[in-house]
Amino acid sequence: MNAASFRESVFLVAGREVTQRLRSKSFIISTLILFAIVLGSILVTGFIARTASDTPVAAVGAASDVVADLPGYELVEADTIADAEQLVRDGEVDAAVVSLEGDAAVPFEVVALDEAPGGIVAALSIAPDIRLLEEPSLPYGLLSLVAFGFGLVFLMSAITFGGTIAQSVVEEKQTRVVEILLSAISARALLAGKVVGNSILAFGQIIAIAGLAALGLVLTGQDVLAADLGPAVGWFIALFAVGFVLLAAMFASSASLVSRMEDTGAVLTPVTYLVMIPYFLVVFFFDNSVALTTMSYVPFSAPVAMPMRIFLEQAQWWEPLLSLAVLAVTAVIVVALGARIYENSLLRTGARVKLSEALKG
Repeated sequence: MNAASFRESVFLVAGREVTQRLRSKSFIISTLILFAIVLGSILVTGFIARTASDTPVAAVGAASDVVADLPGYELVEADTIADAEQLVRDGEVDAAVVSLEGDAAVPFEVVALDEAPGGIVAALSIAPDIRLLEEPSLPYGLLSLVAFGFGLVFLMSAITFGGTIAQSVVEEKQTRVVEILLSAISARALLAGKVVGNSILAFGQIIAIAGLAALGLVLTGQDVLAADLGPAVGWFIALFAVGFVLLAAMFASSASLVSRMEDTGAVLTPVTYLVMIPYFLVVFFFDNSVALTTMSYVPFSAPVAMPMRIFLEQAQWWEPLLSLAVLAVTAVIVVALGARIYENSLLRTGARVKLSEALKG
């Protein structure tokens, strides 16, 4: 086949893959559920964090301006001192801050019910200026949440679309539809079309998730976090786009070794492990710089480890480029081997084809 017809065949198969998935109700429903989980978890977490951090405090007169400037406290204005005291008795506020008349050394008084509110007292106290020699570290919970997010999105997208490719390959072999397809296009064009079509879907899903996550952060007032995550998310999308091509070729070539759906578990297990291992590693070792650095240059874990290092500001400007280059070279090699296995196994039905035989042809 000439180059033009090969491209046309690839685009034809890719369009068929995309159309079939978009017409699938199960795919649409599962995608919407995933979007809802992503957006809902960010919204709920953000609202809970914001609500939990605001302690209601009543204030009267000039004290209102002081309380309004205190971080972590919600101002509840009262008209009189008696009103402020009643709010404390009713439990609607944790304490009240009222102005004192005259030339008192301390111009404000804190009113509480039965226990001195240490937090508000400390917040009102005059503190010395603080100078930090190093940048403050991010909260451990936030870091674990970001690591979990990168790992989960990578795992779910790779498993979902990789499994779709494998299922499509086996179904075409089992029903012998592949024989009809190969009479019109080459095996390499068929493989390329499947990889391109599902890569487009996976890439689109990743971008949509990133957009929803950014929207959720903005809606919950976490604009600073959204800005900090921006570069990491951008590199995650780029690395995932290349990494998924590698994984898609492995799913397709592995599935071509069998002719029955019942046999897919055995041949897909090694590929599934290669998808799951990075997820667990980044969740368990997100605070280990040595482990993250090593994982950043391993093709199967680079899409989750390198974005995490970028978010932590541990990576030099050239490291993401090197990681992407290593991943791209590996993808080219794996796709070439996968195409050979796929081409040599596609028309062999019956017993499972041995990997060594598929490589020899």
